[in-house]
Formats: sequence, structure tokens, C-alpha cells
Amino acid sequence: MQVWDRIEKIKIYRADFLELELPRESVDLIVTSPPYNVGIDYNVHNDATSYEQYLLWSRKWLKKALDVIKDDGRMCLNIPLDKNKGGQQSVYADITHIAKEVGWKYHATIIWNEGNISRRTAWGSWLSASAPYVIAPVEVIVILYKKYWKKRTKGLSDLSKEEFVEWTNGLWTFSGESKKRVGHPAPFPMELPKRCIKLFSYVGDVVLDPFLGSGTTLIMAHKLDRVGIGVEIDEEYFKLAIERIEKECITTGRLFDGDQ
Repeated sequence: MQVWDRIEKIKIYRADFLELELPRESVDLIVTSPPYNVGIDYNVHNDATSYEQYLLWSRKWLKKALDVIKDDGRMCLNIPLDKNKGGQQSVYADITHIAKEVGWKYHATIIWNEGNISRRTAWGSWLSASAPYVIAPVEVIVILYKKYWKKRTKGLSDLSKEEFVEWTNGLWTFSGESKKRVGHPAPFPMELPKRCIKLFSYVGDVVLDPFLGSGTTLIMAHKLDRVGIGVEIDEEYFKLAIERIEKECITTGRLFDGDQ
């Protein structure tokens, strides 16, 4: 396992989240977008397992995440509404149900309208009621919490009035991120963690992304004066996250190997 902490208040583990030992009840907010199991060509993770295997894996990591979150901690989980690659599946409904089964409590769902309809490649029965496909060009951000929705201690919020009014509307419209520009097959834009972190955590809180990818969550956590922890299993993406974070943040500290 490698651990990178060259920037104050940021730590990245190159590890499998399911195997990593993190302190129990130490995280205030999880902001993450796990693999969607739609055949994306990751270097390490198999993104084309059976749907049953995908749900079993989701159950395991959701349970692990519940262990590390504080009693008044939250999670912003970016997942598809549904998927049609490899067969129609109700991803959002199924994963939300599993999350509640393992102990998460449901608070709300934000619909993220990326304004991107270019993904539309299948119509089913063209101009016919025979077997048309209905595909919504949106993703969701499921808001979950552990035990208490209301924070147990008072902290400093950094939301403006305008941000609060706009972001508490559960329909968010902003563009996705370019895979080519970032160098990762499934990045999300800075705007997504920015809104989640400011709306659902205090300044100084601990923010975790167990599927760090290109590092976007930690970049925004640092910009918003939170403590950022990231976990990334893939060595290439681990290095990419470090490279992106170093471009955005002041460098101090060290990179080291070993169990921590």
C-alpha cells in the first residue's frame, strides 16, 4: 500500500477500500461515484461483471462506508438512474434499497442534469410501440446518513444565501467533465463535489472519497478548507490524482510506502 500526504490536510491511499483499515466513525461526509458496471475500460477494476455480482460488491462497500462514517455523517452517492447496457436495470432503486438494508438512512435524491443527450444510441423499436427504449439523460446523487440527519455539534458553514437557495432545489444542471481533458475514463466535474461539500459539511470536516479516481473530490475539499481522504486501487489513477492535486495545492510533506 502507498500513502501520499504531501499536502496538508490531504491523504491518499493506494488500496482497495474494502481491505483498507480506516478509523471507525471518523468521517463527516463521503462524496463519491463508484464504478457503474457499464463496461468502462478501467486498468484494474472489472466494470463488466454480472448485475448480481455488482450489487453484491455494492453491498460490501456500502457496509464498509457505514463503519467509517460518524453517527451524524452523510454520504453523497453519484450513481446512474438506470442503465441499459447489458440489459435494463434499475440501478438507483436497487442500490438505494441495498444502502438502507445495510443501515444507511435515506434523506433525499438530487437529479443531476448534465445537459448531455449525446449518449443516446438506442431507440428500441423506432417509431413503434413494439419495444421502445425510454432513457433519461440524467444521473442522481443520493443523500444518505447514518443515524442523525441534524448535526450534533455546531460548525462553520461557508454557504452563501444564493448557493443555499439554488442547491436545495433538487434539480442540478451543469455540464459533465471531459474524459480526454482529465485523462480518466469517468471523471466528474468540480461543481459536483463543490456543491455537496458546501451544502452537507462544515469547514474543517473530514471528507472521504473511497473511489477517488482523478482526485476531484480532494481538490475541492482542499479548496473549501476541509480534510480530504481518498482511496484509489489503481496505480495509474492514484498517480493522476496526485498530479492534479499538486497542480492545485501547495506542496509540503512526503510520499511513503507501508501500512499506516
